[in-house]
Amino acid sequence: MRPILQVLSLCLVALAMTPALAHALERPGKMRLDKEAYLAVQPIYYPGFTWAGGLGEAAGIVVVLVLLLLTPAGGTEFWWVAAAFAALVAMHAAYWLLTHPVNGFWLRNRDLNRMGKGFFAFDPLHRGTSGASIKENWTVYRDRWERSHVLRAILAAIGFLALAISVAL
Repeated sequence: MRPILQVLSLCLVALAMTPALAHALERPGKMRLDKEAYLAVQPIYYPGFTWAGGLGEAAGIVVVLVLLLLTPAGGTEFWWVAAAFAALVAMHAAYWLLTHPVNGFWLRNRDLNRMGKGFFAFDPLHRGTSGASIKENWTVYRDRWERSHVLRAILAAIGFLALAISVAL
């Protein structure tokens, strides 16, 4: 059972890492775009990135937690799995604290299906962005979104590497 969970967790963490890494790698090019081009390009990521990243993150956290619970406590392997779990939880927290509030702005004028509207309207921390503040200084929100994905890519890579080391042990 554990070998299957190890392989599944690696696959799910790789899936979670993919969108964040893609965003981080495209950052240098996107930072050269003017406001109109950036705002035109930004909404193209949905729903593909949302589905892949969301599935990988949510399922990855659950499967890595189960793997952690099935790993004998105290050993080296346990601590590598624990590090992977912590990195994935931090990655997910970065999404809700930094990325998600800005996503609502990028998609404010898009015709989303009911599920998409509900997801992007969800703001548990009430940290949403107002249209007026973004119009005044959109680069603050662009930078926040872009940096959040660099952070998320780093955390996902840490999680993936820690998990791979635990499997190698």
